[in-house]
Amino acid sequence: MSRDVVSGVLTAAGRGPEKRAVVDGRGRVLTYGELAGRVRTVSRAMAGLRPGNAVLFAVRPGPDAVALALGAVAAGGMLVLADPGLAPAAAAARLARARPAWVVADSVAYTLSGPLRGLARRRGLSLPRLRDPVPGHPVRHLTTGPWLPGVPAGALHLHRLPPVAPAAPLPEDRPTAVPPGGGKERPSADPAVASPGGEEEWPAVVAFTSGTTGMPRGVVHTRGSLAEGAALFLGAVPLVPGDVVHTDQLMLGLPTLMAGATWSLPGTRPLAEELAERAATHAFCVPARLDAALRVAPALPGTLRCLLLGTAPSPPAGLRRARAAAPGARVFSVYATTEALPIAIASAEEKLSVTEGDLLGRPLPGVGTRIAADGELFVSGPHLARSYLGEPPMAEVATGDLARLDGRGRLVLLGRKKDMIIRDGVNIYPGLYEPAVAALPEVAEAALLGVPDPETGDEEVVLAVVPGPCFALARLRAALPDIVDAGALPDRVAVLPEFPRTGRSAKLDRDRLRALVREEGAR
Repeated sequence: MSRDVVSGVLTAAGRGPEKRAVVDGRGRVLTYGELAGRVRTVSRAMAGLRPGNAVLFAVRPGPDAVALALGAVAAGGMLVLADPGLAPAAAAARLARARPAWVVADSVAYTLSGPLRGLARRRGLSLPRLRDPVPGHPVRHLTTGPWLPGVPAGALHLHRLPPVAPAAPLPEDRPTAVPPGGGKERPSADPAVASPGGEEEWPAVVAFTSGTTGMPRGVVHTRGSLAEGAALFLGAVPLVPGDVVHTDQLMLGLPTLMAGATWSLPGTRPLAEELAERAATHAFCVPARLDAALRVAPALPGTLRCLLLGTAPSPPAGLRRARAAAPGARVFSVYATTEALPIAIASAEEKLSVTEGDLLGRPLPGVGTRIAADGELFVSGPHLARSYLGEPPMAEVATGDLARLDGRGRLVLLGRKKDMIIRDGVNIYPGLYEPAVAALPEVAEAALLGVPDPETGDEEVVLAVVPGPCFALARLRAALPDIVDAGALPDRVAVLPEFPRTGRSAKLDRDRLRALVREEGAR
């Protein structure tokens, strides 16, 4: 297995250029030969990037997105994904840290971030201004899709780029890249990723772990760390050419391509229909989404050999429904963090046999674990992200989870160290939003809480408030989208006369408050 994710995908492409690499929800297919050609073409078009230069990426999932992402990474770029759910200040803070050298976006994204920005905002979408993401910091543009208003006049277009011969070298095979205008190299946006060694150490993607408007924290993965994570996954869940993996998760899409299998991207139709149409052999689901899908169609197609659950805890009821829906498939739960993908994998049978805590499984080979004195789990290994953006390299990462090792060397999750909320696979950090909500004139106090659903394990997000003198619920709801990321907006608002407190410091008692809002929701 290659220690570089780009080389790994291109090697797989060379073994079976005629095989399907990617198929999307609209049935569009990209073969491995076509994928390799587009990766090389994009890489050549973006020559001049220095390893670690950020590339703002806003392309909808599909074959073009996969080719553009791998091509930008092959050129030395570090992908920064444009999140349409971010509050404007959070997006601006992230871009100011990353300072992209290129913008790679489809034409619809340019339109929604420009001429139709107001309409997009009213629909809950808030893209940064892609034409000029950081004022005063020039960028180049690469787009795909039909021409639409808002696309910069000088933008390159994926399907109009001159093709590159299959034997053409990628940037790592060439001398030091020169910027498009000649002269000195463009400096990296971040000294922590400025001067890597071999191509496996080149930064590939920065994934932000929270929506803070103050100091955004981005997890920097290299081409090597992504490849090592793919190797760990394939060691636990082997894939071969001919397998079809249905997922929207990069952590599974990359090992799929490195194994020469087919990456099936979800569309808008019911899960069971898409799995049957694609003859999927493997599928990945967020537990709450799988639960919703099985309520519509309680049986999954017989082609399925492996069903993977992750990004949130898998409650016993959900595991039992999954096994019943796919009796011929193995059901696994994947434990991972943004900094370390993956950490452990446990079968449904193993998880159901443990009643004290949530069994995560035995750490995968090469993954180091350490339980701190307070019970927090720390993780290390070759798949570990290089660093947080702008911070020194990391040797291990604190997961924020409380865990123990059982007598068989398996990790058992005991709870979360902080009051993080997980809804639909998205991590929500209350402390990022509570001060801004409490600062509104109609609010005296505010707390964001997660109320778990015992059936799905997903959490309802409840904003509890103590009203101020000029409280109006309608005004509060109207103000929330400007200060709370779309993915963290509450499902409901609970208005209480006061919050429960505890101890000599009158600290907010979140457990009692959660019980109060649960009771209110049950009325």
